[in-house]
Amino acid sequence: MIDFLRHPWPWYVAGPLIGLTVPLLLLLGNKRLGISSTFRQICAACVPGRISFLRYDWKKQSWNLYFVAGIFLGGFLAGHVLANPEPVQVSAHMRELLQQWHIHMGAGLLPEQWFNWHQLLSWQGILLTVVGGFLVGFGTRYGEGCTSGHGIFGLSSLQWPSLIATMAFFAGGILSAHLIVPLLFK
Repeated sequence: MIDFLRHPWPWYVAGPLIGLTVPLLLLLGNKRLGISSTFRQICAACVPGRISFLRYDWKKQSWNLYFVAGIFLGGFLAGHVLANPEPVQVSAHMRELLQQWHIHMGAGLLPEQWFNWHQLLSWQGILLTVVGGFLVGFGTRYGEGCTSGHGIFGLSSLQWPSLIATMAFFAGGILSAHLIVPLLFK
């Protein structure tokens, strides 16, 4: 069983499992799913009554805090207990693009040129971490949700704003991958 869990699941297994969470949540009476709303809950719990945006009954959605804790626990288990020892499979076209950007895939999941302490303290690392983190946080608040909330829950419950947001996420990702990343890593 452990060996089965160490390998990637095919889309026709993982996709329906993700999709089935939405009807389950709707049957349980939940109207939202996402990570960005959890940030608001944590802030409301830690800074009660000071900011009007945070004055609401955050305990009604406390299940979402368990959801996020489960994500962290699942990520830890997947990375340390169920880690797949095989190198990440990257297509030949992607390998060529990475070489043009002077990025070499090692044996790990992430390129070491991007994900290390030295890179984090460089101007690219600070730009990507601080400015990118701020833009993500601002965007989730401005867009009233994150990729998981809009892409999974919003689309499956046929919400028009979630369709627009998801299209914007994809367009932004494509533009970033083709225009911004090549400029940062020449």
